[in-house]
This record gives sequence, C-alpha cells and structure tokens, in this order.
Amino acid sequence: MTKPKRNWFSGPRIDPEPIAKGALAADLIDGCFLAYNASRLQKASRLFVEKMLAPDCCVGLSLSGALTPAGLGKSVLIPLIKAGFVDWIASTGANLYHDMHWGLGLAMHRGTHEVDDRELRSDGVVRIYDILFDYSVLLKTDAFIREVLSSPDFNRPMSTAELHHGLGKFLAAREDELGVVDTCLLSTAYRCDVPLYVSSPGDSSIGMNVAALALRDRGPRIDVSRDVNETAAIVYDAKQSGVKSGILIFGGGSPKNFVLQTEPQIQEVLGLEDEGHDYFVQITDARPDTGGLSGATPGEAVSWGKVDPEKLPDSVVVYSDTTIAAPLITAYALSRKEPRPLRRLYRRREEMLARLRGDFMARD
Repeated sequence: MTKPKRNWFSGPRIDPEPIAKGALAADLIDGCFLAYNASRLQKASRLFVEKMLAPDCCVGLSLSGALTPAGLGKSVLIPLIKAGFVDWIASTGANLYHDMHWGLGLAMHRGTHEVDDRELRSDGVVRIYDILFDYSVLLKTDAFIREVLSSPDFNRPMSTAELHHGLGKFLAAREDELGVVDTCLLSTAYRCDVPLYVSSPGDSSIGMNVAALALRDRGPRIDVSRDVNETAAIVYDAKQSGVKSGILIFGGGSPKNFVLQTEPQIQEVLGLEDEGHDYFVQITDARPDTGGLSGATPGEAVSWGKVDPEKLPDSVVVYSDTTIAAPLITAYALSRKEPRPLRRLYRRREEMLARLRGDFMARD
C-alpha cells in the first residue's frame, strides 16, 4: 500500500510583484519579505498588528541597546505610544537618560566610527559608535536631573515609574514653555500615562545622579520591590480582566527578562494561577546557543511559565538589528492599524497593585 504524501506545498507560492517606484514600507513587508529573516519580520509585524493590537490585549515593550541616541525615541517610540500601541515599558536607564538630551534641546550628530577616540577625548567629544556629541551634553543633562530630583516631591521612596513620570512632567513643562510637543520619550509617556520602568536603576547616568544626591541625604530612594510588584500587577490585572498580554522586545538584556518575569512572579512566587504571556515578539541579534539570547527563546520561556504553552505559535524571534527592524514594524503598524484608546496604566498602578496584593493575601 502506497503511503500518502504529506502536503509540503500548502504555503503560498513565492511569486512577488516587482518593487515599484514609491512603494510603501508596509507593502514591501507584505509583498517582498517572503523568506529567511525577512519572513520572520513579516510574521512579527502581522502578529503585532493582527493580535497584539487587538482591543483586548495589553502590550508591554522592553528596550535595550542605545536606541534613543540614534533617534528611535522620536521616530519609533513616540509614534507607538501616541497611537496607543504600547501600554507599559521596561527600559535600560541609558535609553531614558539619552532621551533627555532631546527634551533639553541638546544636539546629537551623525558621525563615523572610524575615528581616533583619543582625539575625541582631547576635544571633549563623546562617541556612541557613529554618533558624536559634545561632552557638555552629559554635564547639562546631569545638572537637570539633580536639579529636578532635589525638589521636595522626589524626597521619598518611589518606583522607577514614579521617578520617570516626574522627570517627564518637568520635560513636558519645558515643551509647553517653548510651544513644542513630543521632543522626547519621557514627556510623551508622561502625557499619555505610560509607566516607564528601569530594571537596573543604578546602571545608568540617571542612577548615578540619584546616588550623588543620596550622599547628601536628598532625592528619591528607588523601591525595586515596588517595580517588581507593579509590573506583575499590570499583567495580572489584564489577565484577570479577560485581557491578553503581549510582549514586544527590542533587544534583550535585563529589560527583556523584567517584562517576562512578571509571569513567574505571579505564578511561582506569589502562587497565583495564570498561564503566561499570550504573545511574544523579539528583535535580537543574539544567539541562544551561547547563552546570549537574553531571557531565552519563546520555547524555553514556556518552561519557566513566562509564555503560555498553548500560545507558542503566537511568538516569533526576528534575528536583526533593532535599528533596522523597529522602524519597519512601526511603519507597518501605523499603516495597517487605526490608533487604540490609551490605557493610561500609570493612573491605575495603585488599583492594580491592590488587586494583586488582595489575591495574594487571600491565598494564605
């Protein structure tokens, strides 16, 4: 008896139209990104738009790598926030520190990596690969941070979401004085009530300036436990309210694990029932076999309870430079999806935390 052949050719035929003059990014992704990592980027873009941006999904974003110095704060992150496509964020502190340069009107310049860094140091120039800026940019940003955080409102324990909301408030006030808007991620997140968390608050120039104030017994005292519980509360509240949880990851590092560890915090540590995040999209250039794919692949994350095993097909890793892939995904989303209402989760932090605490205490 002849064994029936499997249908290996059920996928669409690869037969793209020639690229025409004036082609849009979203059309290129749908029509030409048909194999290899281009196909992964298409899958990620469509998963983000068709499922993660549905009305019943809360989207968390993690940021690592020097994205804001390269302008991705203004070109990518602000449009995503204003469109309601990102509900909460975990970032490296460096991304938020360098974001403030834009809010303070301090210039970053395109340059080259083929320079003698000893000459740059001698001339008071700082380099981030091929981005060049004056050393005074750091000093002016540091002075702004210390001045703001020295005010009485900051002299207390607080989460990093409160810290960055407060900094965003001052930057938004500066925008109002100048008659401009959307100069930086911090001011936009403040206006849209998107909470901004930093998983390693001491590991950036913001944290360094907080530490300098601490020597004078002034300024904020960062409550990292509050951060862990607030982020878990965001996910728990969503899932308990019948809303799905999607995670969009630009890069890896500590912020990636921080957004994903919300589920082990809920299930493993607090002992509350849940099944993990529903959707998972990551842009990365790291490899899993070296231990360098920070926080693991979606499949490995299932074993930790970070990702719902039933939703594993709704996950994709794009092996690409974030500075290439993130603008493309953003362009695709803005072209294919209407803006969503803002969830304004910053305003709901106490309410969500109370729900998490209540259910945790009730289980004893």
